[in-house]
Amino acid sequence: MKKEFFTAVKVYVSTWLLIILFFISLSLRADISLKKSLESLVEVLPNTTFLTGVHVLFAFLYALFLLIRYFIRTYRRKGIVIMGKQVVFGVVIPVFILFGIYKAIIHANSTEEFSYQWDHSVENTNGTTNDLYKTDGKHRGMSVFGWGSNNKKSIATLIKNNVEWVAVIPFLYQKDQHTIKMNTPKAIGQWSRRDSVFINSIVQLQAKGVHVQLKPHLWMGEGWRSDISLPSATDWDIWFDSYRSNMIHYAHMAQKTGVELFCIGTELRSSLKHQPDRWKALVQEIKTIYHGKLTYAANWDGEFEHVDFWKELDYIGIQAYFPLTKKSNPDLITLKKGWDTHISKLETLSQTHQRPILFTEVGYKSEASAAIQPWEWRSLFGILYQKKSDRTQQLAYQALFESLWNKEWFSGMYIWQWNTRTSINSASTSLDFSPRYKAAQNTIAKWYALPINRSKKSNYD
Repeated sequence: MKKEFFTAVKVYVSTWLLIILFFISLSLRADISLKKSLESLVEVLPNTTFLTGVHVLFAFLYALFLLIRYFIRTYRRKGIVIMGKQVVFGVVIPVFILFGIYKAIIHANSTEEFSYQWDHSVENTNGTTNDLYKTDGKHRGMSVFGWGSNNKKSIATLIKNNVEWVAVIPFLYQKDQHTIKMNTPKAIGQWSRRDSVFINSIVQLQAKGVHVQLKPHLWMGEGWRSDISLPSATDWDIWFDSYRSNMIHYAHMAQKTGVELFCIGTELRSSLKHQPDRWKALVQEIKTIYHGKLTYAANWDGEFEHVDFWKELDYIGIQAYFPLTKKSNPDLITLKKGWDTHISKLETLSQTHQRPILFTEVGYKSEASAAIQPWEWRSLFGILYQKKSDRTQQLAYQALFESLWNKEWFSGMYIWQWNTRTSINSASTSLDFSPRYKAAQNTIAKWYALPINRSKKSNYD
């Protein structure tokens, strides 16, 4: 028993060594110092999800070790024939059975009676955007992830689907909602290797006529950025100082690269409530550095009411995950009706502040209940217990465009989200937000291809 205990300890220590080596490899790839990488590891140690993942990995490695040891001992005692039979009947056949059940469940959950006629005629084959934005002011946008050194193919695919604006999204990081200070750049205005990836992507997008929004996001290991909670005014000031450092850094990047829109914050409700004066001062400071258009991305559930500097910005940005129905598999009429109350509030908001509304994010999963709580992220194993529905995703976008696209006060949207690394094979069983290789992709391309006729000058020009 004592020997087994020490064996388990060795495997446990080895698991942690693998984790440390993984963090070191990330630091080498991302131009992060070894010290900073290890500090990041220390920061995530109390994270429940992280610790659960480590112990699941340990359990897997320990079970694998015990299994391999058992078969080695069987081989030594009884020979390769007996060991081979035990491997086949004890491991191979059960694994194949479980895999078959797994595939059958996925097939059942990803099969739906939905026939969509793809319209290739709406696709842009010019190689550069049609730049309809210049004539109607609509942001035909996409939030895009997966940038690399060469994005030629990725950008060509976006242009083919009539995307004219792209949100480039660097992530800021802090441990949780009680962290007093987030990670900050080494030196404001000096670009790390990671920064250079974004700059390179922006340059490549602009070369093809694509407009760019730079939209830094705060990402937390645990909790939600909207619920940051700090015990004192001093702590709030320390937090905001670190946030300011990041935003000034990216304001310099926005100015250097000539992006046309800069988002100064996303879903930071508690900070808006506690620090309204600091936000106003930040807006003014950013304006001395960056000379393009500005927005803030407020959450759909009323956060926009706590922003008292809308008139200092060019757009009222909304993270537009509005619930549209209470039922799965809704039809188009139900989804359009679900927009009625929201549209009324948005129009009033726009009129009050005399600024157009821009959906800084809007998206729907390809899942039957996607329009009930659109903000919910899918779980890793969602396909095992949730019903995939490309139809619901497609109809949700159809309802969005039919309800809002022609509104004078509506300046467009950024679809969440488009991953440049998504494969056509994964789309058939994917429940996530990405419209790639799904009917929603073609619906978005159709509406983005349509110019908006404006017979007179808009009140928002």
